[in-house]
Parts: sequence; C-alpha cells; structure tokens
Amino acid sequence: MSMMHASTVKDAAATSLPPTANLMRWVMAATLPGIATMSYFFGLGVISNVVLAAAFGIALEAAVLRLRMRPIRIALNDSSALLTGVLLGASLPPASPWWLIGVGMVAAIVVAKQLYGGLGHNPFNPAMVGYALLLVSFPTYMTLWAPPQELLPNGLWAQIAGTLPTAQLDSLSGATPLDAFKHKGEAVLASEFWATNPLPDGTLNAWRWVALAWLAGGVVLLAKRIISWHIPITMLGSLLLLTTLFHLSDPSHFASPLFHLLTGATLFGAFFIATDPVSAATSRRGKLIYGAGIGALVVIIRTFGGYPDAVAFAVLLMNLCVPLLDLYSVPRTTGQPKAAPGTPREPGERP
Repeated sequence: MSMMHASTVKDAAATSLPPTANLMRWVMAATLPGIATMSYFFGLGVISNVVLAAAFGIALEAAVLRLRMRPIRIALNDSSALLTGVLLGASLPPASPWWLIGVGMVAAIVVAKQLYGGLGHNPFNPAMVGYALLLVSFPTYMTLWAPPQELLPNGLWAQIAGTLPTAQLDSLSGATPLDAFKHKGEAVLASEFWATNPLPDGTLNAWRWVALAWLAGGVVLLAKRIISWHIPITMLGSLLLLTTLFHLSDPSHFASPLFHLLTGATLFGAFFIATDPVSAATSRRGKLIYGAGIGALVVIIRTFGGYPDAVAFAVLLMNLCVPLLDLYSVPRTTGQPKAAPGTPREPGERP
C-alpha cells in the first residue's frame, strides 16, 4: 500500500495479506508459467533477460541503500527489487542487450523507487517506468521481437552482449501481432490483411499460448488471495467492452476482442502489473475505477495512439490518478451521515 495515502485509506482485507517478502515471492512463482511458455516459443533469451534484470535490480538496490546509509539486507530480503527485475525482464524482447536491461533497471530501481524513498513510497510502478523509458528512448531495440524459434537460436549470446549490428538484429526479428495489425494501412480490410498471412508461421498461436500462461499465473494469485479480483476483472471487462463496440461498429478495421485479449501484454498487465500493491488504488471502489481506466486507456492508445501495445502507458497514467481515486472513493461509514467528497476517515473506521 502506498505510504502517500495509507493513512487515509484502510482496506479491511489488508490485515489478512501475507508479509511483503512472501507476497513478492508468490508473485514471482506465478510468473513461471508465462516465462516458461515464452522461453519455449521465443528461446532462452527470455530467461537471460530475467536473470540479467534481476541481477541488476539486486545490485542497484544494494548500491543505493548503501549511499542512503540504510540497512541493505533487510530491504533486499523483501524481494521487491528481484520481482521488479523479473517483470521488466519478461516484458523485453528476448535476448535484449545487457546495457538496455541495465538502463531500464536504473530507471526502475534508482529513479522510480529509491529516489521516492523506497518500497511503499513510489507512486509509479517501477517496472513500467523502466519499460516506458526504454520504449521511448530505444524504440528500435524494443521492437525487435523474434518470431517463434528454437531454444538456442543462432547469435543468442551476441544479442545478449549487444554486439550484433542493428541491421542484423532487425533481420532476426518480426512484427508482433498487435504491431502488424496496427500498421496494416487504412485501405486494407481486416479480412484482406489476415488472408495475406502477414506473420511468420506460428506467431499468432505462440502469443495466444503465452497469454494463457499468464492467465494461469494470475489465477494462482487470485486463488492464494495475493491479489483481489477488482483490478484485473474490471480492466479486462472495460477492454472487452470497448473492443467489442469498436469491432461491431466496423469489423473491417477494428480487431476482435479476442485478438486484443490474447495478444500483447493484456493478461500479463492485468494480473502482474496493474495489481502492484504500492502504486495501485487501495479502496475497493478505487480499484474498480482504476482497473476500468487502465482497460479503457489500453484500447484507446492501441486504436488511436502511436504504440501498438499500451499497457505500460495506461498503468502509469492511472498511477497518477491513484491518490485522488482513493481520496474520493472512501465509502460512508455505516450509520454515519455522508461525508463531503475526499474527507478522510477517522482512525479505526472501516470502508
């Protein structure tokens, strides 16, 4: 829970949450189906991303804590830096250069987390800050998603080291389904686009399996009550509602709801990114608005914006709204007159 507004918003279920370290480790365990499935389809470059990002996260967290003269071991034991590395590493194109991962983790750990005071004080999701910075600063490297390939593709280690020329990297990559559909051209109908087989063999199927693997991990988090249903369900619900309306209005130019759901980072974002307990909304009503806002922004940016996948930007934009959402979504105490909007509750009052 963010320390920025924890004093005014108390969730009754918060007392039943496991300790921070246990929560973080369960989230990391739930990412294993998604990481394993991505590695199966896109090679061991996925695992190298995660390992490098996790190592950078631990090293950077320890270095900043030392500079701040704070206890290092206690902070590292909460596994939050490790989880940030896992989430950012899984978000990047397989076998991303080590320096690219390092820049992203500096933005995530040093800028988005420690400069705000550490875990519990950061207003933005650290992994998505790192991802958004890389996407804006290094778009060429961030769009080099390879088509499905063997576990050990040629040039893997050179890619990780960042020694392959950009032209060669580009020859090894292919468009993601979202990217290909977004840039199909206004004059091309959806039926004509898919009839041309625009993606390498197995690409669309691979992304669907990866999405289902993230869904399986999300179900584990729900079953263990690590996260609540409010944010993922409302995010996916608003996304499906808007994409259905767009698709029904013009199926020749707008992708189907299932396409938006099972490609890109939709399910990964719904269960692993949007539900970050620090930067997400904390009141029940606030969570519903927060999740619905993320889903709506994802559809709007994907459809009318310049980026084919918009989960990172949607989450960061809604992170900005969290303090107001929690402040103005505090329910009235049972038996008490309705308070003015944004009035904090007294200590001990329940939502």
